[in-house]
Amino acid sequence: MTESLALAELPLFPLGTVLYPGGLLSLRVFEVRYLDMVRKCHQGQLPFGVVALSRGSEIQRPAGGPGAEAFASEAFQAVGTLATITEFSAPQPGLIVIRCTGTRRFKVTRSDKRKHGLWVADAVCLPADASVEVPPYLQPVSDALGKLIHSLQERGVTAQQMPIAQPYLLQDCAWVANRWCELLALTLERQQQLMALDNPLVRLELVGDMLEHSGIGL
Repeated sequence: MTESLALAELPLFPLGTVLYPGGLLSLRVFEVRYLDMVRKCHQGQLPFGVVALSRGSEIQRPAGGPGAEAFASEAFQAVGTLATITEFSAPQPGLIVIRCTGTRRFKVTRSDKRKHGLWVADAVCLPADASVEVPPYLQPVSDALGKLIHSLQERGVTAQQMPIAQPYLLQDCAWVANRWCELLALTLERQQQLMALDNPLVRLELVGDMLEHSGIGL
């Protein structure tokens, strides 16, 4: 993907979580508005956009009254992450189970709600995080993540079960910061703020502060 890539009619999946580039996301899809979308993305090897909800819930709720406008209103953040489907199964009619990987961040420039409540958007891809080596003063943050990964491996957690996908880029500021943001118990608002930051070094510095304040040994 080039830095200036524009995305037209990108299907969106508003969720109560934030997907980071390089992150993993598993979903059980059963709503009508997403079943066909997910099938088409899988068949066409196309991404969909994951955006964090700022109002509403992941499952459509009735707002009272008949018709398409009878659903409770939804709102979502303008900056999200593209999700690529890596595993797909349909264990029963009306249910699809997928596993996705986050790729590029994007910014919504226009959105529209379609039939059955599916959101589509025009968007532009944001520049990928610069490759910045973890500086010495933040090395303990990377080391702590490496120890956690090693501990899980020693306990017999397989690569498929790991909450973190390989390759383990423990010297890359963005990768280390993103993985900690997924592992820490952060509010949705804080997750979104950190994901939307353009500077991966600043993101890792903030993560280091949070780890120190949380009492996690570094």
